[in-house]
Amino acid sequence: MEEADVVIVGAGVAGLATAVSLKRLGVRALVLEKAEGLRTTGSALGLSPNAWFALDALGIAHKLTTAYAPCRKGYVMDIQTGAIQEISYANFDTGGHVFRMVHRKALLEALAEELPTDSIRFSSKLKSIGNQAQEGSSCAVIHMDDGASIKAKALIGCDGVHSDVAHWLGLRPPVNSGRWAVRGLAVFPEGHGWNLEGRQFVTAGKRAGFVPLNDKELYWFLTCNFSFKGEDIAHDPELIKREVTDNFAKEFPQLYLTVVQHSDLSSITLSPLMFRLPWDIIFGNLSNGNVTVAGDAMHPMTPDMGQGGCSALEDAVVLGRHIGDSIIRNTRLVAGDQMAGALKSYAEERRWRAAGLITGSYLSGWVQQEGSGWFTKFLRDVVFYRLLYSVIFGARRYDCGKLPCVSSKNRELENNQSKID
Repeated sequence: MEEADVVIVGAGVAGLATAVSLKRLGVRALVLEKAEGLRTTGSALGLSPNAWFALDALGIAHKLTTAYAPCRKGYVMDIQTGAIQEISYANFDTGGHVFRMVHRKALLEALAEELPTDSIRFSSKLKSIGNQAQEGSSCAVIHMDDGASIKAKALIGCDGVHSDVAHWLGLRPPVNSGRWAVRGLAVFPEGHGWNLEGRQFVTAGKRAGFVPLNDKELYWFLTCNFSFKGEDIAHDPELIKREVTDNFAKEFPQLYLTVVQHSDLSSITLSPLMFRLPWDIIFGNLSNGNVTVAGDAMHPMTPDMGQGGCSALEDAVVLGRHIGDSIIRNTRLVAGDQMAGALKSYAEERRWRAAGLITGSYLSGWVQQEGSGWFTKFLRDVVFYRLLYSVIFGARRYDCGKLPCVSSKNRELENNQSKID
């Protein structure tokens, strides 16, 4: 049976960030990814100050800040009335960190570059999870689909919305919000000519928008309450694009339709918006012994606050901080009760933060696109955008902290292993 200090299931943002966090502590993690390569679907994501605090702690923020310019403000248009409101992203700037749109692939590659070449094992499908007692302490045993087994001091599930590790912990499956999201990347080889400002368009049951990543590419999205009929559309990017331009967004301004029409078809995705009920986070088992979850495996949420990737980066740093404190106390990485205690402390710290983000995201989506009556418009245009927007989105200023400095012995072990690689 193969042995590893820490096994991470999933090589998405949460999984790779957690592996980097542990590497900073001198702990080498084995990342198991069922796909054949890095999962680059999603095109792009917005990183708010809380994400940049986490990336600073992981030591990779500089890789991205030099490549992506800040997005300082945006505009929201009510399709029915034509009214436009300006939203300042600068209100959320904290400690020199500002909102930026980045390619998801660039973020994943920046994280993966920090890891030894054989840290990520692709085409690895989890079959089952078990526990095994060894010398008075408990280890997680991961059984793979190919018949292999791996024993680890800790197992961290970063395997997405439909997480096998979360299921093993007893967390109830995420629920469908009743909304769908289409996302894509528009490419203008000669330049799109727009400033680095976000634009949103809202109407009853629908919300859409786009944000430039640079002078040639824009990330665009559409969320709606309608159900997409037929199974084939989800696997046909051309059909998805046509459905957006000819049906769901046909009443939107031409500039939005132009963006969608310039889509790179390989970047277009269609998916239902899922979220975990906040009380399942508050009262559920986020850890059990030496097993826990992070990212979407713990707290899937709707994208209305843009906090899915940001909170996953927070998870990685907080988890690393608690494991690092355990290493300092015990002078080494210890399994059993010490590891279980570190994972439990991590889960408790993240519980209310995650539940709050899920709730805020759901409410933000509801108030921005639910209904067209005067009261709903009042809630959206006056109460939400003018009064509550800065309060709810103040969560973007959250600082998850720094990683602890472990002993020089652990650093030496890490460096020696890197030289072997």
